[in-house]
Amino acid sequence: MLKDFADLSTPLVADACVRTGLPLRVAPPGIGAVVTGQRIAGPALPVRHYGSVDVFLEVFGGARHGDVLVIDNGGRTDEACVGDLAALEADRAGLAGLVVWGLHRDTPELAEVGLPVFSYGSLPAGPVRLDEREPEALSSARFGAHLVTGGDVVFGDADGVLFVAADRVEGVLDAARRIRDTELEQARRIRSGDTLRRQTAFADYLVLREADPSYTFRRHLRRLGGAIEE
Repeated sequence: MLKDFADLSTPLVADACVRTGLPLRVAPPGIGAVVTGQRIAGPALPVRHYGSVDVFLEVFGGARHGDVLVIDNGGRTDEACVGDLAALEADRAGLAGLVVWGLHRDTPELAEVGLPVFSYGSLPAGPVRLDEREPEALSSARFGAHLVTGGDVVFGDADGVLFVAADRVEGVLDAARRIRDTELEQARRIRSGDTLRRQTAFADYLVLREADPSYTFRRHLRRLGGAIEE
């Protein structure tokens, strides 16, 4: 999956979701890689954290090579729920990385492990609580407004993290490649002196909008085959 995502980005995947009519499921702002430049892509392995590492060790038993551990820690900012030992164990289990709705710790050690980890940031303190475990602990994870299951795929890069239903991934990635190719050509033409306003017949758009206020720029671009805004 990371190979398929190698020449794409989360903005392109997000635009492709819009293009294909798929609801956007984007992680809350602020989720980023511990090590700058790391990227992540793979089937979701969801888990909910309740204060103890045992739930991670349990879920690793059913992990597939290339899975991405999606950790629901409720977006908490008062504790770090993963560190170097969890990352090392995940790496040995064949996982492609970790995405945390919460915080991490052991930043230098995580960088040394090398397994991509995405979170809100770091905090020295680990959990001191032990909450009651839910029946869905190993079957789904909340991540902001979204519920992530094993039927999802995770994508992450410098712009953030998003989730796509596995049965729609192929179509979304195909659409993302088409958008990428269109945008690359548009960028090439801008650098050659052909402005984006000229490429998008923006003057014509203003005339058409004046005649029909319901005529949107997005509708105009779709007529022309442009990719900006999608």
